[in-house]
Amino acid sequence: MSATTPSQTVPDNPTVRRLFEAAADAFAEKGFHGTTTRDIASRAGLSPAGVYVHFASKEDLLFQLSRVGHSQARDALAQAAETAASPSEALAEVISVFVRWHVREHQVARIVQYEFRHLSPEHRREVLTLRREIDAVVERIITDGVASGEFDVTDPQSTALAALSLVVDVARWYHPGVRRTQQEIGETYAMLALRLVGAARG
Repeated sequence: MSATTPSQTVPDNPTVRRLFEAAADAFAEKGFHGTTTRDIASRAGLSPAGVYVHFASKEDLLFQLSRVGHSQARDALAQAAETAASPSEALAEVISVFVRWHVREHQVARIVQYEFRHLSPEHRREVLTLRREIDAVVERIITDGVASGEFDVTDPQSTALAALSLVVDVARWYHPGVRRTQQEIGETYAMLALRLVGAARG
């Protein structure tokens, strides 16, 4: 099954989109080290030389895919947080949005969550910066919820990491054969996050 190519921040270039999709398929199936540039090129309908027109290396392709995936997730979470009416609503919506992204983009999600360790130190730092920005969205919501009295939490940072760890695990177990819809899974995890902070969903 082909991965769904991230739509946000992806260059408006059909060849790059094909390479992203091909790389997501190959990395998900074989892992980073098990995938060759030839594998990716073949899946994209290109020669191996065609990959290097757009990316400096296989590692660069993994980095760009990871950067886009993390940026897409961060932007979706920030937007969900901004439109919510209360910390409880914000936390539920942000967690649900992030879970649905992991389900909808399950192959890309698995790659960006578990293959980033193969990035160069410089690229890993950039991806980790994006991860911290995602963490910060949830931490701010929890801090606001504590301040408003909606949440009963002593350590917002650790609680945010715990809530996000639940979501990240979706990339490990989800596959297209799962019968529950992305909406159902999102709602379940939103409720778990609210219980984690001591809130009841109204």
